[in-house]
Amino acid sequence: MEILKTHYHPEIDSLEDKSIFTRLATRSITLRGDSILLLYTERYEDYSLPGGGLDEGESKTEGMIRELNEETGAREIKNIKPFGVYEEYRPWYKPDYDIQHMISYCYTCDISKDLGVAKMESYETKNGMKAKWVNIHEAINHNNRTMDTSEKKGMSIERETFLLKLIVERVTA
Repeated sequence: MEILKTHYHPEIDSLEDKSIFTRLATRSITLRGDSILLLYTERYEDYSLPGGGLDEGESKTEGMIRELNEETGAREIKNIKPFGVYEEYRPWYKPDYDIQHMISYCYTCDISKDLGVAKMESYETKNGMKAKWVNIHEAINHNNRTMDTSEKKGMSIERETFLLKLIVERVTA
């Protein structure tokens, strides 16, 4: 799968002599015209693609389907196609490692018209995460405003906004 971007968090000045662990994740891209299925997180005031970490022994597509279903209630997930990989190096604020190397495998897919019930994890619910269909251009504008003005923004907003802009270029154009 094509590497779309490798991003280094501003606090990462070097990988030399650092302990690094790798986390594999997936992201789902589901479109209906200019609308895209995203997660809005109140805590961070941002829109993001549904997705998350792979479980041990799980294939990338199995993980993508599981995460999309858990976070949005999506059903009848089909026509799964690779979109690309977003790779990032972030600070890790726990004592066991210095840096997290996150590799996000992104896929486009189709889903049934109606969403079922999401099965969010407790921290997702606590952060105010909700699945919603949003105009992709409005989501990009919202995330840009959050990056420019909010103290609450999370570390993933740059990845998510980059991916949304690339989706507009490559899929909706």
